[in-house]
Amino acid sequence: MRVVGFGTYDSARHPRVAVLLDGLRWHGHDVREINRPWTADTASRVRLLHSPRSIGKVIFPLLTAWSQLLFDGFRERRSHPDMVVVGYLGHFDVLLARLIFGKRRIVLDHLVSARTTAIDRRVDSRVTLAVLGVVDQAALACAGTIVVDTPERLAEIPVRRRDDVVVLPVGATSQWRAVAHMWPASPSPLRVVFVGVYTPLHGTITIGEAIGALRHRGDIVFTMIGTGQDRPATELAAGSSDYVTWIDWVDPAELPSVLGGHHVALGIFGTTSKAQSVVPTKVYQAIAASRVVVTSETSPQRRLLGDAGVFVSPGDSAHLVKALTSLAEHPSDLMAMRAQMQRSECDVRPEALVRPLFSRSTIGKRVMHP
Repeated sequence: MRVVGFGTYDSARHPRVAVLLDGLRWHGHDVREINRPWTADTASRVRLLHSPRSIGKVIFPLLTAWSQLLFDGFRERRSHPDMVVVGYLGHFDVLLARLIFGKRRIVLDHLVSARTTAIDRRVDSRVTLAVLGVVDQAALACAGTIVVDTPERLAEIPVRRRDDVVVLPVGATSQWRAVAHMWPASPSPLRVVFVGVYTPLHGTITIGEAIGALRHRGDIVFTMIGTGQDRPATELAAGSSDYVTWIDWVDPAELPSVLGGHHVALGIFGTTSKAQSVVPTKVYQAIAASRVVVTSETSPQRRLLGDAGVFVSPGDSAHLVKALTSLAEHPSDLMAMRAQMQRSECDVRPEALVRPLFSRSTIGKRVMHP
């Protein structure tokens, strides 16, 4: 099968599309990429419709990328691809893909709804949300196959399109499995890492409150990597702890090694509706790297991790403190949880996740669980 990865996706920052394409390559399919990354992050894309003053800064790079995609796309169309995979955040790219590739099978990796993401980030303008809803519907209309990551996300797709949906977990690329052998030399201090954007979905203020509550304990140290709208409030909640390091940015190529230097990877702790329906990429990466995962008790995360995860109530910093304190005070439990992760049936390899894309008969009928 001839496959084209298409769009303005940035697989270094959002590796989901790399998982899909790597999995297809592993199965022997001819995969080519027509990719011109649009560097605007999710927040900038939301602001595009929320603040007219941001349009110039955001749209010009997009139009530049699209002009290149048009040229390369029409040239690639002559090869008659069997499948065109439009990567994450491809709400606009899928419109272009349909224009270029016509009746070819267009697969949209629809991990996020533009409207739901805006709500999660506290956008409350009715006009903005209405426009984003139209963007979502237009993107779905242009896709022949819609890929989502959890059954909860499937339920958000309009009923008339659910027969065109396949549910594929996000997975993790091989670079994360390459650090599975790494482990801190000593169980003390307990080394805890958070990687992500500081948005309500991630519940970073809850993490900050836990850091503050543990500020007098030197046997639990935190590394907090990332930026975002809740970063100032998170730092404020953490107070004057000497046992936390704040890092704005780590090159994606270096992140696996950074994770390998920690015992525990934090997931998400938000209380929003979106937080109840997703499993973040970093949880899959932590599974691949054989870290102990501490995250919120939600249906999709419990379904994925089973007994291999440590769960706390969403938004409950006291529960998070209790979970981390227990791991710090009982190193044998920490090692047992790591061993449980290594023995678990969570298969997050790309080659294991993409099989439903091979057969149209699976679409709308099969949910792929790792």
